[in-house]
Amino acid sequence: MAKSPRLLVYVSCTLLVVLTSYWLGKEMGWDTMDYHVYAGFSALHDRFRQDYFAGGPQGYFNPYAYVPFYLLLRSPLTALEDASILAVLQSIILWLTYELAIRVAPPGSPRTRVAVGILAAVFAFANPVLINQFGSSYIDVTTGEIALAGWLVLLGAVRKPGATRVMWAALLLGAASALKPTNSVHAVAAAVMLLFIPGSWGRRFRHAAQYALALAAGFALISAPWSIHLEKHFGNPVFPLLNGLFRSPQYPTGSMLDHRFMPTSVSAALSRPFAMVLPVGGVHFELAAPDARYAVLLVLALLLLLRLLWGRIRGVANPASSPEQSAASRALSALGLAFLVDWVLWLTASGNSRYFIPAACAAAVLCMVLVFRLFDGQPAARNYALVAVLGVQFFQLYAGADYRNDLPWVKGPWYSVSVPASLASRAELYLMVGLQSNSYLIPDLPAHSGFVNLNGAYVIGPQGPDGAHVESLIHRYAPHLRVLLAGQSIDEGREAVPFTIEKADDALEPFGLEADAGDCTTIVTHGIDNGPTVTVVLHGKGQPAPRSADTGHFVTCRVRQDGRAGAQTLPGQRYADVAFDHMENACPALFQPLHPNDMLLGDPSHGYVFIRYYPGTGIEAWTSHGSLLFQKLFGGREEDAGPESLWENSPPKVACGLQGAGFLKLLSP
Repeated sequence: MAKSPRLLVYVSCTLLVVLTSYWLGKEMGWDTMDYHVYAGFSALHDRFRQDYFAGGPQGYFNPYAYVPFYLLLRSPLTALEDASILAVLQSIILWLTYELAIRVAPPGSPRTRVAVGILAAVFAFANPVLINQFGSSYIDVTTGEIALAGWLVLLGAVRKPGATRVMWAALLLGAASALKPTNSVHAVAAAVMLLFIPGSWGRRFRHAAQYALALAAGFALISAPWSIHLEKHFGNPVFPLLNGLFRSPQYPTGSMLDHRFMPTSVSAALSRPFAMVLPVGGVHFELAAPDARYAVLLVLALLLLLRLLWGRIRGVANPASSPEQSAASRALSALGLAFLVDWVLWLTASGNSRYFIPAACAAAVLCMVLVFRLFDGQPAARNYALVAVLGVQFFQLYAGADYRNDLPWVKGPWYSVSVPASLASRAELYLMVGLQSNSYLIPDLPAHSGFVNLNGAYVIGPQGPDGAHVESLIHRYAPHLRVLLAGQSIDEGREAVPFTIEKADDALEPFGLEADAGDCTTIVTHGIDNGPTVTVVLHGKGQPAPRSADTGHFVTCRVRQDGRAGAQTLPGQRYADVAFDHMENACPALFQPLHPNDMLLGDPSHGYVFIRYYPGTGIEAWTSHGSLLFQKLFGGREEDAGPESLWENSPPKVACGLQGAGFLKLLSP
């Protein structure tokens, strides 16, 4: 066993991934602070009675896959040790790639099959999107491993038919889909492999029925405990997903698809393999992640097809195939067709390469196998082709790819939260403010406290079921109410407090509340990459004081009634809402989900600006000086949709769609 190539490959892959994680540094991305930590926490602690959208809409996704990360955070291990354990678990994706490759490799010497497996694992590793996940809290790799294991088992059924293999594959793919719904495209695509299982069509239909039943069982087994909670509290067992079907009144019924990386036309979809070669961000991933593998795969497949056609034209007879050769070719065809279906489904559902990692590993396998088949009997040409393909991909990793901007390793926990003694023992209702929920703070505050994210990715208004639920929490906890938002330290100066209070009051005012500037304190965090949103501690005359780059501050203030009539529609809001609604109805492709709640800025003296955020398309729209404006949040320019008054009556005719920074053109004055 010690001399087994498989053991050596596994150990080498794991060591490579752990070293890569160390090189990247400690990950603390937006999603980690927004809902990853909270998801693991809520999986182990029932938070439904006291929290409401505390981690944003994503905080209600199935949380069980985040439990290992949360347990590591709460353990006495250092951040480096935590990340290394995660990296070991994530390295299994390369083990599975190796196993997949040797099952579809051209039959020949064992050495050749091992070489194909190793090269496929190396090519799978050379994926900038995959590399950015190593040692992180993201579950795309770990849940993707379950999906890829399902593909591997199903491919085994293609080579050696058996109902047991089909059902085990379906159970794995159902579980992967339950843990992360984006894996469902891999489960659907894998079903085409059933067509390649030898036997009669009756046998294939039986396998299809077994696959469907086991897929549903695997999904239900993993999702049922969480879905029962969601059904009880929201009337939707997969809340907030599929709300157009279940129609929970506590979330919009529009699509939750993220359109940022979806092709905007047929030509864009057809050219996507070549667009992904470019070192440009926003094509299939937030960062620049040039990936030549799909273009290489397309070229190799076309070359192999042309060679086969040329052989037929010339009348060259194919030599008789051995049973092993037939099984390998059948498995390769099954994997290739499954990948093609997966590619189409993926582009239709998201186009985000974080959700394509299992199929990306299959693409690496297909590339290496096709090179060996295309240059069969020509070892020199094959080796040159391998050097060229791998060389281009690794050069792109070196010269064109961006990597996550993480913190250096320090001896200590992943992060720490310092809670003032005045907050450490008393249950309060915290009304959180900010696009990022910062729900990672919640496990360090008193267990019986409640948390509501008022204006994050999902803005909660005072009307309707959302408003009623928040009002019930306010009534239950009153007078122990606080607002919490990222801000500046007030320990040695109060210059920052008025600005912080102003931001808080923008979110509190619709509920008839206001922050008490005379009763504020600061929560300090260490080990967090706060980015540009958190400013420095203020001393004396407002001069910035030196601070650690990984130190952040959250201001929390007592909340009181503001003396007005409670939850209300603010001046100008009714007209703004009508204009927003008409604009969304005129161009639903651009504004998803439709009809979200308003976020506001301003006060009665200076007037209000009303804002709507559309997470499905990554767009923000707002009113300003009588105009409707909108902008893509990531790299978009400000667009003018015309006067607000124009949209208040019957909406004008427009041409619209997702294109560039966002496109909406008035066709009539």
